[in-house]
Amino acid sequence: MKERIIAHVEKHLETYMKYVEQMYAHPEIGNEEFETMALLADALEALGFETQRAFVCPTGFQGVYQAQKDGPVIAYLCEYDALPEVGHGCGHNLIAAISLAAGAALKEVIDELGGEVRVIGTPAEENFGGKVTMAAAHVFDDVDVAMMIHPSTEDRLGGRTLALNPLKFEFFGVNAHGCHPQQGRSALDAAILSYTGISLLRQYAQPNTYIHGIIRNGGEAANVIPAYASMEYYFRGETMAYVKELCKRAEDCVKGACAASGCTYQMSVYECPYEDNIINYTLCDLLKEAYAEVGRTDVLPVDEVPSGSSDIGAVSYVCPSLHGYIKIADACVNGHSKEMADATISSQGKQALRDGAIALALVGCRLLKEPALVAKAKEEQAAILKK
Repeated sequence: MKERIIAHVEKHLETYMKYVEQMYAHPEIGNEEFETMALLADALEALGFETQRAFVCPTGFQGVYQAQKDGPVIAYLCEYDALPEVGHGCGHNLIAAISLAAGAALKEVIDELGGEVRVIGTPAEENFGGKVTMAAAHVFDDVDVAMMIHPSTEDRLGGRTLALNPLKFEFFGVNAHGCHPQQGRSALDAAILSYTGISLLRQYAQPNTYIHGIIRNGGEAANVIPAYASMEYYFRGETMAYVKELCKRAEDCVKGACAASGCTYQMSVYECPYEDNIINYTLCDLLKEAYAEVGRTDVLPVDEVPSGSSDIGAVSYVCPSLHGYIKIADACVNGHSKEMADATISSQGKQALRDGAIALALVGCRLLKEPALVAKAKEEQAAILKK
């Protein structure tokens, strides 16, 4: 079965690489990936998957292949939204191709093993959380294991991520002429006081906590007391419970600023909140073995220091999930850069496509052959959720 999985990926590698290159050449930002959705859905249909387009999200999709025998449901997750200006600087075009190729390779052997393989297109990871929307729509409720591999500057089994809550504060005052400020109430003053108070929270926050924001609106003319101002913030921490506690303290700063300036405010969630990522070490161990099978032996362990945020967290709270990393560039290349985008279509990117797809397919094969591993992964996830 291993040989057949490898043979499939290598036979179709040039085709899969063309998908990577096409997405690179035509990047689409979150919730606008209509061309990409069609490209990947067409590919799945050609590979024999039963495909749904506009699945849950306007640019989401799902390809399903079910064996004649019952067995676990293995899902491979595709990301494919790009970033403004830099295109696929986070390598989502490569993620999509790796997951598609892995699902197709597992399909080659699943009839003998039993079970179901799904390739799920999860759009808008960067800001709008396609996986969050799909988790809320119960897409992953009957999935036994969900998997993906993210391009990086190192091979790594996974890493913790930060919970994220994006808040917008809007301030409402009274316009007045700049020479008659006593007749007005400055919304900008309320915003500045709030910004200062929230900034001071940083030194009292727990480790691995981040507060970063901007003043989005602050007035239109220097000689007019602004009646409207707004700020947008990201609050990040190790758990959503703590992040929400921090957000409550930030709102207290805003309340005080409004009391001092005579203004009012409104608070809203302006983007999709992300949960932290639950690491499943059972699946990480399987990925390590699969990486060794394709010659990647210098693999780093799970990064236990949380960093960044991703909507994979929403999936990890529903079913055992694997979010590994694969090297496509040297450490000098920054994430979310044009150089990282270029790396996805390099020879190193192509090698990562081959190795990552084979590795994910081999992990899926192990899970189908050994249901006890699925049970172990589920037990591990359940134990973490009970804490």
